[in-house]
Amino acid sequence: MRLFVALEIPAIVRAALAELSARLRAQTGRSVRWVEPGNIHLTLKFIGDTDAARLHDIQAALSSIRRPQPVLVVFRGLGDVRHPLPRVFAVGAEPSAELRGLAAEVDRVLVPAGVPAESRDFFPHLTLARLKSSENAALLRAESRKISAVEFGRGACSEFDLMESRLRPSGAEYTRVARFPFCPPAAGTSGAAA
Repeated sequence: MRLFVALEIPAIVRAALAELSARLRAQTGRSVRWVEPGNIHLTLKFIGDTDAARLHDIQAALSSIRRPQPVLVVFRGLGDVRHPLPRVFAVGAEPSAELRGLAAEVDRVLVPAGVPAESRDFFPHLTLARLKSSENAALLRAESRKISAVEFGRGACSEFDLMESRLRPSGAEYTRVARFPFCPPAAGTSGAAA
């Protein structure tokens, strides 16, 4: 099983990103692989290939997480992720202390379950596309500059998901394995980012 822990994104953010992706998809060719809007998520921790026998321990560890209040996530700006050329085109999420704290706690509780601690800094983002070549890099860099300060929405999250990723020729296919509430839901939400 190839696993990761993620926050579901608010419907308003998903709709805004679907609109943006559709507009840019029309301008790019096959050198860009766009993520389907239903697959866009905010990864808290990539676990990777995992023996199914460890699933119970991973779920038990994640179910132990408790936070005093929902985590507000603000989605803003576009850009490349950790690369001089935008091989990954993404929307950022403001790395608030609460969001960083939740990611750190997920990382911490998974270590006794046999998941190695994260070696890189937490960089919250929503991947919109992956570039197979540099063919559309200039276009996407220009788009990044145009809307670098645009807010795509925000949401209060009170639960996260353990997800399974299956790699297919058409792209990754994600399935929720389990959902973990970590605090009472914010007023007016169902628990996931709204």
